[in-house]
Amino acid sequence: MPRLKVGIVFGGRSEEHPVSVKSAREVARNLDPEKYDPFYIGITKNGAWKLYDGDGGGPDAEWENGNCRPVVLSPDSDVHGLLTLEQGSYGTVRLDVVLPVLHGTLGEDGAMQGLLELSGIPYVGCDVQSSALCMDKSLAYVVARSAGIATPNFWTVTTDDILDPAQLTYPVFVKPARSGSSFGVTKVSRPEEVPSAVEAARQYDSKVLIEEAVVGSEIGCAILGNGSDLIAGEVDRIALSHGFFRIHQEDTPETGSDNSTAIVPADIPEESRLLVQEAARTVYRALGCRGLSRVDMFLKEDGEVVLNEVNTLPGMTSYSRYPRMMAAAGLPLSEVIDRAVSLALTGRPR
Repeated sequence: MPRLKVGIVFGGRSEEHPVSVKSAREVARNLDPEKYDPFYIGITKNGAWKLYDGDGGGPDAEWENGNCRPVVLSPDSDVHGLLTLEQGSYGTVRLDVVLPVLHGTLGEDGAMQGLLELSGIPYVGCDVQSSALCMDKSLAYVVARSAGIATPNFWTVTTDDILDPAQLTYPVFVKPARSGSSFGVTKVSRPEEVPSAVEAARQYDSKVLIEEAVVGSEIGCAILGNGSDLIAGEVDRIALSHGFFRIHQEDTPETGSDNSTAIVPADIPEESRLLVQEAARTVYRALGCRGLSRVDMFLKEDGEVVLNEVNTLPGMTSYSRYPRMMAAAGLPLSEVIDRAVSLALTGRPR
């Protein structure tokens, strides 16, 4: 049986570029060479597309300086793959499926998904609409509320809006409405701190979200599947030593966070675990997710589950939460990849 030609798109122009490279390398370690013929398609921080022809271990931090060829993903569905551009000529590489491991802006906000729709190539993960919806936390909250899921009280601030800090209930979190990880996020305890926090968030997005702080445990649930056929990974809990949960901003995140530890399976009652998993499934379906996503929530002392955010292309690094939650549920990353690719090709896991 011929191997599937899978394009693994990584890098990108967002602040999460380095994380994406690490995700691609971890995916490379877990691809079955008897099933897949991988093509590593890197996007530089400046937006240039390159086909990485390095070692079989996948790209590393210096991938741009390695053996690369200029390449573009063709929007022409007749090509159904890549155009390689070399020395005044071009060639084509037909792809069977694309596995994006891009994080943040222009990766999981629907932009890449739109290009893949034009190309006609099946791809892993959420479609254009659900990607864009989940990326905008304020819109995701509106939809989640309509499905009966609690969310924080929130306000949005766009470029021309004038916000009266006195109307807020403190503490609040000020964050980019459409960005990844915890870049640009500030915890604010006093009205006079709001303007600088809004400006910090605007470094990443013109639309700013202000949320009332939720008192509760930070928890997450990995989801894999389509429609009613969903697999929920083990729930995890973020144990904080101080401050608030930040991710991907440490110099060496592989060695652990400086203020948090992810506990999986979460040390919560069984009743709460089942409630969290069901809430994650409800959010996933309501937002139209497919393939895979990580649903982050808060678990309050009274047992209420409150949505935090949905990551449609969660990290796949050696220290990332999604693969750890799935592994704890009995699905190693290699099997997650197999099932996600099968979902992209057929709509159902094999």
